[in-house]
Amino acid sequence: MQQEQQRLDQEWNKEANWYQWGPYVSDRQWGTVREDYSADGTAWAYLPHDMARSRTYRWGEDGIGGISDNTQTLCFALALWNGKDPYLKERLFGLSNGEGNHGEDVKELYYYLDNTPTHSYMRMLYKYPQAAFPYEKLRTENARRSLTEREYELLDTGLFDDNQYFDVFIEYAKADTNDLAIKITIHNRSEKAAPLSILPTLWFRNRWSFGLEKERPRIERMEASSDGVCQVRAMHERLGAYVLSFQTPEQVLMTENETNQQRVLGKENTSPFVKDAFHDAVTSRQYAPFNQQPDGSKCAAVYNVAVGAGESVEIRLRLHQQEIDSPLGESFNQLFASRQQESDDFYADLTTGLSPDDAQIKRQAWAGLLWSKQYYNYAVARWLKGDPGQPMPPPERWHSRNSDWQHVNAEHILLMPDKWEYPWFAAWDLAFHATALAPVDLRFAKEQLYLLADPNYQGTSGQLPSYEWDFSANNPPIRGGFAWLFFEQERLDTGVRDTGFLAIMFDRLRANYEWWSTRAGGKVSNLFQGGFLGLDNVSLFDRSEGIPSDGKLDQADATAWMATYTVYMMRITLELAKSDPETYEPISIYYFDRYVQIAKALQDIALLWITDDESNNGFSYDVLHLPSGESIPLALRSMVGLSNLFCVMTMSLEQAKAFPAFYGRVRGYIDEQKVEKSCYLVVEEDPEQDCMLFSLLSCDQLERLSSYLFNEAELLGPGGIRSLSKAYKQPYEQKIAGERYEIHYVPGESDSGMYGGNSNWRGPVWMPMNYLLVKALEEFGKYYGDQISVELPTGSGNWGNLSQAAEFLTQRMWSIIRADDQGKRPCYGNDAQYSKDPYFKDLILFFEHFDGDTSRGLGASHQTGWSAMLTVL
Repeated sequence: MQQEQQRLDQEWNKEANWYQWGPYVSDRQWGTVREDYSADGTAWAYLPHDMARSRTYRWGEDGIGGISDNTQTLCFALALWNGKDPYLKERLFGLSNGEGNHGEDVKELYYYLDNTPTHSYMRMLYKYPQAAFPYEKLRTENARRSLTEREYELLDTGLFDDNQYFDVFIEYAKADTNDLAIKITIHNRSEKAAPLSILPTLWFRNRWSFGLEKERPRIERMEASSDGVCQVRAMHERLGAYVLSFQTPEQVLMTENETNQQRVLGKENTSPFVKDAFHDAVTSRQYAPFNQQPDGSKCAAVYNVAVGAGESVEIRLRLHQQEIDSPLGESFNQLFASRQQESDDFYADLTTGLSPDDAQIKRQAWAGLLWSKQYYNYAVARWLKGDPGQPMPPPERWHSRNSDWQHVNAEHILLMPDKWEYPWFAAWDLAFHATALAPVDLRFAKEQLYLLADPNYQGTSGQLPSYEWDFSANNPPIRGGFAWLFFEQERLDTGVRDTGFLAIMFDRLRANYEWWSTRAGGKVSNLFQGGFLGLDNVSLFDRSEGIPSDGKLDQADATAWMATYTVYMMRITLELAKSDPETYEPISIYYFDRYVQIAKALQDIALLWITDDESNNGFSYDVLHLPSGESIPLALRSMVGLSNLFCVMTMSLEQAKAFPAFYGRVRGYIDEQKVEKSCYLVVEEDPEQDCMLFSLLSCDQLERLSSYLFNEAELLGPGGIRSLSKAYKQPYEQKIAGERYEIHYVPGESDSGMYGGNSNWRGPVWMPMNYLLVKALEEFGKYYGDQISVELPTGSGNWGNLSQAAEFLTQRMWSIIRADDQGKRPCYGNDAQYSKDPYFKDLILFFEHFDGDTSRGLGASHQTGWSAMLTVL
């Protein structure tokens, strides 16, 4: 068995805590809801980037390439200074939501290159300019640009044109669960020697100022080891003592992780030993008194080096509990060589048969997922009330964000969308991230899937928290489907039927299902409302706010998501019924009946727009009901209208017939359906192939829908299915109670300020939704085989069945990231450095979404959680 797999088994068998240390430090803690103690909830303004170095954080820590223990008690990260910046490069810079022309946006070049699931080996790259970092230029130029213009990026400044930058590689290798070797390698890519100050930094998260710890932990100087290695000792009452061993630096500085009161609040500091003390000490070369202080809660070694043209320097450190002879000696390099080879072996098994480029894409996607694990702490009640010894939070807080979620007490390691732009969970994001990670660490992925239904998160009503900025918003209810997907994939891969996992998921999701069932009278009408449902600005108006003219909106996607949720809860209970039929078979019938009721409600409302074969095109639409009694279908061909595709499931007749009461109910409905000649299929069986299909679409509707889905003038882009049809380059318009509303196709960055303006569903390709479309087509293909033939793409004369259509769409998605014969990856647009520069061409970023016409990457540049879905296709 591989070494990395053995470590995973030890972790999950509770034989060793390999997860104790990992990349759990955020890339951005400033500008989050947790750190916002303002009266008006303006998180970005309350704690901007410029104050992040000076103000002590309450709920977490950030840094470049940082690691911590799994309670984020002790942290390590890297700080740098190129001799020209006004302060240390201690954390990644980016624009706040109000500063960017498309919302918040990180403005740095960094890449996650490797990471194993136990974090036994980790490697990342940070590119640091040798010229002064253009903080103000990035702010002013993006502020000047309009919504219709591209964002101004770090590469656009020209600072990297002549290779005048450092490549900073940060690597970690674990010798044991609490023994981490650290290697920092700096390459000067320019043709001239350049100075650099390197500050590996160790610090304790400040809990003592907030009444969470009685004793202040200490980092103290030690005598050098027998072989001349410098050392400091970090001591904590709960964590114990750790030693940081490191090569002899020019200076060892000590300070406290305490707010600089003078800089932040205009109050006099009682001591010079504050959080940002190293910034002034290094940039002024005035190291006293910090180089004389015997101890502190924050420590940095200072290496001032001149890196020769094209040369490199290496700095070695080791964080360990056990006493080690020669911690930086010969065994240090051997450890890195072993762990890197073990990582190669682990991922070789997961990329067998792939081209080198595809294997590299997958490996960097998984590295990004694993690097994006973050310690997440948010106790809402305490956040509202404030901490002992601290100023009271403003009273307005009790009537604002998340005030009705006081039971939430989150303290876990979570998979984040990314740790800079979105350093907080979102309910459906987390399910996608877990799915992408499942091939690498299935058991951790399972935990992530059911975590938000834990009592520390889920409301007593059954509602799951949506995302940090508004727990009460709604994300699509997708966990039932992914639970079944995990179960089936594990059964196919290993033969293991983890019904224990299904039982946990069912128990935790049952209350959430009932909460959804009662949304907006869903129990009565079987039509649902959910607000924006993660699709942000794809609609004519903000569906989370007041509906025009005080109307009521029946949402096609909310209703289709509920049908999907229902059919998967039905399938889960049937699986559980194999071992407990008395309990679960009646429940499976309940879910089948609910599924039929929802489908019938869709049929009834569809009569508003299905008037002929042309309008019966397979799309489903939102319907606006006005107080006057008028009902208006909002007939947009968008991802909303495609959501009914996701509700599809095949089941063998043998499985269905194993439960006579359930099968009898299904057969009764099939007979009824034939009499009614429903426009929606709901359920069908094919005795010849011993198969049953649950679906909201008929065979004819699927064929009609495919002519739009795979039409390049409609929904099909070069990299996948667009979120809004390209046909709406001429805007779609709708008059409601005398007022005109419109929406138009926008392939790239958003031209709407809705939801902060940093997201766009009016044309770009989104990987997770395309993933769901592929899985749906695969499931339809199992049932229909060659009965359905679609043109790929429309008008090409190239026909295939639905399974082949799924593969066709998969290849379009892969084409976004793959390098062509000239080394160009469409996700990078016209950035030539990524196709020609040897120091850039193998670096892959996984963007939030992709231009519907060009496949250029958009939005968050490290949104691996979304776009790593590519790895499981």
